Amino acid sequence: MGVFEKSATGSHERLQDLPFMLYADASGNIYEHPYLRMVGFSGQGPYPLEAEALTEMPEFSKLFFIPGCPPIGLDPETGRTELVLEEETAMGLEPVCAVAVFLEPGWVRSHLPAADYRSKDYTLPMWAYTAVGSLEDRYWAAGFQIEYNHKWDPRYYDDDDLLPAVKTYRREHGLGPLARHLVQCATKNHCFAAKNLFLGRWEAPLPVSRSCNAACLGCLSFQPEGFTEASHERLSFRPDPAEVVALAVRHLQAAREAIMSFGQGCEGEPLTEYRLMGESIVQIRRLTGKGTINLNTNGSWPERVRHVIGCGLDSIRISLNSARADFYEAYYRPKGYRFADVVESIRLSRAAGLYTMINYLVFPGITDQEAELEALEEMVRATDLNFIHLKNLCIDPQQYLAHMPLSSSPAMGMRVFVGRLRQDLPQVQLGYFNQPVR
Repeated sequence: MGVFEKSATGSHERLQDLPFMLYADASGNIYEHPYLRMVGFSGQGPYPLEAEALTEMPEFSKLFFIPGCPPIGLDPETGRTELVLEEETAMGLEPVCAVAVFLEPGWVRSHLPAADYRSKDYTLPMWAYTAVGSLEDRYWAAGFQIEYNHKWDPRYYDDDDLLPAVKTYRREHGLGPLARHLVQCATKNHCFAAKNLFLGRWEAPLPVSRSCNAACLGCLSFQPEGFTEASHERLSFRPDPAEVVALAVRHLQAAREAIMSFGQGCEGEPLTEYRLMGESIVQIRRLTGKGTINLNTNGSWPERVRHVIGCGLDSIRISLNSARADFYEAYYRPKGYRFADVVESIRLSRAAGLYTMINYLVFPGITDQEAELEALEEMVRATDLNFIHLKNLCIDPQQYLAHMPLSSSPAMGMRVFVGRLRQDLPQVQLGYFNQPVR
């Protein structure tokens, strides 16, 4: 990702309405630039923003600074972008770096932070970095809300409620190895789904897999040593089927709008344990017909998907970053399968009557290309899937772009992309969260 000079469109008056560029010092203290305005990245270069396309930063979003990456701002008088290498800080004139925001769940970013990443000699942690600015004592982000679901509102995940719930769960049910793993997920990694297990409500996780048949660039549970730290600790053992069943039945019978989901951020690919999943589902359904049993998967083994469906699965969510095979395989780096297998898993899931979703990992400048929209719409029509989750891809932007194939297809902008999807595929639901189907 380099630095490109680019003129902004629109009048000087419109440019004056944009939020000011943010920058940070080496300690992470954040400042508002006195006159440069914020700008975003889309694909490989700075992209002018419209004030109407920005949103006040959602309350539970988080600000980051990007060490070693100077920010890029927009001069509202000239309409030209400028690279800012140093600026006034509390310590005087110092080198500065770009600022980004990680949006809370349910929001889709439209632009990346505008920065010069060329001198960066490290890989950023796996977060979805988003352009952000400041105006009238408020932060403004380049993004939009795709779905609000009260069940995933951070206000309902206070650890003051969680910790007593964990103690109660331990006292009433005990903690086997899988439950102990999920305690760590809930209290250390702050996984909302794991918290739900102990709070007795909504969607809870059921991790079963230690290994994976893909080497995703942005894997949340495994990164090569010395590369960047994984966001989650991967499951390190094969769970006892009896504990899987007991944990699931207990939640499905008692929880409100209950979902139990195989395939979490703290595990590998659950299809590597398809027999364990299948046997567990059969036993669960012998004991309770309540709630939804869901599988989050990469969909790499269609016949294994078929097997698990036959055991009583209710819904499936299959992950992909692109509906184009070369883009998919550049990110997932599959071992022993191809993109065509993923599409076949989507198709056969719908043919079997399953509620079928894709976990679509979006990235401005790549996802919103005209060629991607055409490929995605073709895949949706061929498979008749029900739901598209629009999830911000958590990855270092420089790393992702370095691995993606070159494309001359123009980007239309994420808002336009979503508008086109809604217009062209009115039968498909767009959102962010898994849905109970029972």
